[in-house]
Amino acid sequence: MPFDAAEYAERLRDTKTRMEHYEVDVIVLTDPSNMCYLTGYDGWSFYVPQCLVVALDAEEPIWIGRGMDANAAKVTTRLSYENILPYADDYVQSTEKHALEFVAEIIAERGWGAKVVGIEADGYYLSPRGAGSLRAGLPDARITDITGLVNWVRSIKSLAEIAVMRQAARILEHVMEAGVEAVRPGVRQCDAAAAILKAATEGTPEFGGDYTAIVPMLPSGKGTSTPHLTWSDAVFNQGEATILELAGCRTRYHTPMARTVFLGDPPQKMLDVAQVVVEGLNNALEAVKPGVTCEQVEGVWRDTIAKHGIVKDSRIGYSIGLSYPPDWGERTMSLRPGDETEIHPNMTFHMIPGVWMDDWGIEISEPFLVTETGAEPFASFERGLLVR
Repeated sequence: MPFDAAEYAERLRDTKTRMEHYEVDVIVLTDPSNMCYLTGYDGWSFYVPQCLVVALDAEEPIWIGRGMDANAAKVTTRLSYENILPYADDYVQSTEKHALEFVAEIIAERGWGAKVVGIEADGYYLSPRGAGSLRAGLPDARITDITGLVNWVRSIKSLAEIAVMRQAARILEHVMEAGVEAVRPGVRQCDAAAAILKAATEGTPEFGGDYTAIVPMLPSGKGTSTPHLTWSDAVFNQGEATILELAGCRTRYHTPMARTVFLGDPPQKMLDVAQVVVEGLNNALEAVKPGVTCEQVEGVWRDTIAKHGIVKDSRIGYSIGLSYPPDWGERTMSLRPGDETEIHPNMTFHMIPGVWMDDWGIEISEPFLVTETGAEPFASFERGLLVR
């Protein structure tokens, strides 16, 4: 396991403290990131219903999942075997019953059937049918939405987590080098993606890499006008830009970064905007201090680009850390207007002030740690438009 027993015990205590604050007796966690955070559970099993049940009056959480995945819980967690509860395989993709009915039965058997039960109602991994099955199976419980409860516990990292993210950053540097090197005229995008995925997996000589929660983003040419394109078998062309939004991942902890590569002589408008993006990024990073708010940091960026006549209406960053597909963000804080969350030491962010025009765009970003004095970038990589 990537962390010791004391670390997991502290995480569970912090979660229960937050549960008490929100007056919730039991929570049903379906987000695999939160399941992993509290127990270490790690398996590609989130495509079927699974959950972690945490109760205030139970010393240990309960893992509930598909029968064939129960041994994964035994291998990757310290949970007692009596708290690893598999359901039968005929629940999988059944039109007659749902695995959350089994979860409801377990909750009722443990004496929590009339308690306040929290669910992650706005997560990626709990379907409306699953939530309905849980409600139907616990008619005496008060079901409430606790989306984000554990995510916010995760927002301030331990020293052990930060050490793992530093390792992820070393992998990121290797990955970005491989990606930039692969963007050459005539090279197929898929071949560049293969080089990136190889680098991400092999990691460094000291430690290997994990799969990332988001696949490599490689918009090229006119595709750079939008941020979330992947790759095709088309080739990179001279006179065009390519955006690489990549990450290093170590035991599920991510450090992402974006850079833009131009093949040939970039147009002046792109050079000018790249310079503004870097200026705004530098100023916003300089504004990061314990006690300032997320919107204050974004405001520095917005004020900087406004002087150059540029407007960006989307957020410029978000909290990062442990994550599973489809997102490496923690789904808590965002660097944007209206987010008054106060920034604290040991929070970790990805600041990505991308600018997208009608038929071209630029992304230059930095993952960073909040220290007692400011923002410390996790990775070291040339910051600017990369001209090849």
